[in-house]
Amino acid sequence: MMWPFYLMALVAIVSTIRVVTNANPVHALLSLIVSLLAVAGIFLIIGAPFAAALEVIVYAGAIMVLFVFVVMMLNLGQHTVDQERKWLTSDAWAYPALMSFLMGLCLVWMLGSDYTQTQHVLGTQMVGPKAVGQALFTHYLLLVEVAAMLLLAALVAAFHLGKREPSAEEDTE
Repeated sequence: MMWPFYLMALVAIVSTIRVVTNANPVHALLSLIVSLLAVAGIFLIIGAPFAAALEVIVYAGAIMVLFVFVVMMLNLGQHTVDQERKWLTSDAWAYPALMSFLMGLCLVWMLGSDYTQTQHVLGTQMVGPKAVGQALFTHYLLLVEVAAMLLLAALVAAFHLGKREPSAEEDTE
């Protein structure tokens, strides 16, 4: 029975389309988080629970923290708070709530049945953290180091782009 996989795939595709087509950044972020959680569910279904946990922790968690950090860093004032209150109506939460309900339905079904314990839906074996670590730091060591350097360069660039000059702060006061 493959319906959990197809339901998670449908949620991921529809949520990703809403991320790209939505003009409101807050609504797009909500859809992005739902999409990332659906991809984590797909990883869980195919027998990669470690990848699913990393997807939730790194992507869904980090993006939420980054968004909150950017909003706090910009400190846009009361006008922005009022605008966000208008944006976050029940209409904005209805779609992500429906998609999250569908993902929760899949999760409850998978955890409540012996289906996931006796066999894997798509994968032939479980991939644990030890196997992932051995693959990353043996065969793919160069790619891991290149990704680390790219992240470091992005961090330095973000710091320099976001840094304000002292004269600019004095002008605003």
